[in-house]
Amino acid sequence: MADNTVRLQKYMADCGIASRRKSEELIAAGKVKVNGKTARVGDKVDPKRDQVTVDGRKVRKDREVRYIMLHKPRGFISTMSDEMDRKCVAQLVADVGTRVYPVGRLDCDSEGLLLFTNDGEFANNMTHPSKHVSKIYRVTIRPDITDEQVAQMMAGILIDGKKTLPADVKVLQKYDDRTVLEVTLCEGRNRQIRKMCEALGLEVARLKRTAIGPVKLGMLQQGKWRDLTPQEVASLKRAAK
Repeated sequence: MADNTVRLQKYMADCGIASRRKSEELIAAGKVKVNGKTARVGDKVDPKRDQVTVDGRKVRKDREVRYIMLHKPRGFISTMSDEMDRKCVAQLVADVGTRVYPVGRLDCDSEGLLLFTNDGEFANNMTHPSKHVSKIYRVTIRPDITDEQVAQMMAGILIDGKKTLPADVKVLQKYDDRTVLEVTLCEGRNRQIRKMCEALGLEVARLKRTAIGPVKLGMLQQGKWRDLTPQEVASLKRAAK
């Protein structure tokens, strides 16, 4: 007899509830039930037979798959809800018409391109460390950066006991009181650029993500979102292979 079960967090992600990681957090917090019983991390479900609820609401797989691009402003956290009542990106995509969740994150003080989807497999491929999908950032630092510091960023810097993967760093503009860099990463560690700069004694004045893989933020206005084109979705999927 065929085994039709899947991991609960994967099923939740496929249904557009949250990313796999966030789904695991919901399960660990006791907010998820399977057939009326509180679920545990590691549980499996049969999508055709089992009933899954989150905070009492039944989980159903969305028929419509969406891929969204948002220009996240500073001051918003990259979650769909917050117990501390901080501003969340959920407010900016409330009119999408379909439940979507952020793919990865940008910290509260950063801005720029943030993807949303209800396609769990796509989200997992975009964020999985083994895929190395590139991300480009425009970083303004104060007051200046030396050639040696650029070389250190490119070679990798020890953060939290682990060395970062090599990065591509270009100096775009230099002013009296600040320098603008373009930094390309192929990994997505938490607050990575800020921690790299901190390790070198550099102050980050502004950080903006301008591209993920081949998809660019372009002229999308701050706080606005749009659907990705089929060509953009296809190019992102190719980048994650």
